[in-house]
Amino acid sequence: MISREFFDRDPVEVARDLIGVELTVGGVGGPIVETEAYDRDDPASHSYRGPTRRNAAMFAAPGTAYVYRSYGLHWCLNAVCRPGSAVLLRAIEPRHGVEEMVARRGVVAERLLCAGPGRLTEALAVDGTLDGMSLLAEPFRLCPGIRPDLVIGPRIGISRATERPWRFGAACSPFLSRPFRAG
Repeated sequence: MISREFFDRDPVEVARDLIGVELTVGGVGGPIVETEAYDRDDPASHSYRGPTRRNAAMFAAPGTAYVYRSYGLHWCLNAVCRPGSAVLLRAIEPRHGVEEMVARRGVVAERLLCAGPGRLTEALAVDGTLDGMSLLAEPFRLCPGIRPDLVIGPRIGISRATERPWRFGAACSPFLSRPFRAG
């Protein structure tokens, strides 16, 4: 099992080390194949301007779930690291409870079930009710997995600090939200 100490580190290290970790929510999930790191001093981070009601979970204990709605449409799941920092879970490889994921998403193509933060949360039935809950307790389960080769690149879907190479993925995974740029 993953411990609180695992998360009590720099978010870039945690984002890198989460690739390959098995995540399930209520028994549904699979290995994490894509993450992005967000630090407290990062202008792209929700914590950049300090604590608010919306981002309170980002200042909670390491290993806390920070769940927020992106653009009012999709839920996003983050793992809190040190205060004010977190790792966005961008994609998993669907392995456990695939039938439930298909029913929740209405999508048959396995490659698209959890490829992207909004797809991932919909497939795993993660919403705002899980914000502030511990990732180290039910309904969450995080277990060490097989560490694949990594690809690293700039974060995507943001408008500030886009040059930081804080996006990590499992090399050659067909389940990434978007391919990494070559070179």
